[in-house]
Amino acid sequence: MWVSLICFTSCFPNTYGEEDFVTLLSRREHDLDEFCHSSEQTEHDLDEGRWLIFLSILVQKIAAICRCAMAAIGWVIEMCLNIFSSKNKTWLDCCKIFCESWTENIKFTDGNYNAALCMMASKISYENKFYIETTVQNHWKMEFLGSYDFWNDYQENATTQAFVVRDRSDDHDTIVVAFRGTEPFDADAWCSDFDISWYQLEGVGRIHGGFMKALGLQKNVGWPEPEEFKQDNSHPALAYYGIRDILKKHLLENDKARYIITGHSLGGALAILFPAVLTFHNGKDSDLLLKRLEGVYTFGQPRVGDKDFGRYMEEKMIEHKIKYFRSVYGNDIVPRLPYDDKALMFKHFGTCLYYNRQYEVQVLPEEPNKNYFSPMEAIPHDDECFR
Repeated sequence: MWVSLICFTSCFPNTYGEEDFVTLLSRREHDLDEFCHSSEQTEHDLDEGRWLIFLSILVQKIAAICRCAMAAIGWVIEMCLNIFSSKNKTWLDCCKIFCESWTENIKFTDGNYNAALCMMASKISYENKFYIETTVQNHWKMEFLGSYDFWNDYQENATTQAFVVRDRSDDHDTIVVAFRGTEPFDADAWCSDFDISWYQLEGVGRIHGGFMKALGLQKNVGWPEPEEFKQDNSHPALAYYGIRDILKKHLLENDKARYIITGHSLGGALAILFPAVLTFHNGKDSDLLLKRLEGVYTFGQPRVGDKDFGRYMEEKMIEHKIKYFRSVYGNDIVPRLPYDDKALMFKHFGTCLYYNRQYEVQVLPEEPNKNYFSPMEAIPHDDECFR
């Protein structure tokens, strides 16, 4: 699958200097070429989004500068909380009772099995590898297949995390892939979120650039066919190709094995983009992975593409019989970003399970107040924050 237009910030923002910011804000259209990359001759019509591009790069640059400070602050806060929880016996007993009573009620025969399992996996994806492994094996009584740090070719670091578990018995064999979302003090994840560049794919639509890079998009070559892809052993695997190999290995062990993908926040975006990239590729391995994919369950997922991409994905999900459920809680800001407006044109697709503050669920085409946190709409809908 080739990219017909890669629009702005095709490099990591730390490559830009003060002169580049002045250039970006100038009115000369041809000066924007260094912020765009195209595989064919195209017209760059970026005037309306010029300030958004500027802010996107600026926020990423600030986050990159503050990376070490953010990590240090996060380490101190987590250490203090861990010390408190480890020394507080009442707290530990309450957590143990809750975890054991709740997880024991999740059975494969329950109609909410996949959703509940994905919710638990999305939650613990933020923990370290040893915590995840212990929880999966000792409490969930499932197989721990691995926790991984995947390579981001644009950030030139292993900044995408995911883990894989397997729930296997005589009557079912389910593999769960859970992507980690954005941690509060993870500057690299914030850079992926704020990289609102888009990739225009012929016959597909526009897709969020930061999320594509986090999933494994490569510089200059995009998404080569897996048969043509050669792993660079000098760094960890790319998320998309690494997870493909893991799933293929375990799915071939059992003809009845199926898998589901999940994630919260940024992790939810990567979860829904994984099957999207699968549809870009041909071959029996891609067909196998699409056929065995039972569903995608995301929580607090941001928008990942425009309306054309939404239509493309809805058609592919129906074609391959893949379930897709996008859960949104109340006035969570993340599912309402990036904005669904004239400048950005990001739109949701699929089934939205909207939960209010009483955890009453509604099945909607989209969450209420889709641009609630937009500066232009925040005041008119201010009363909604108390619902």
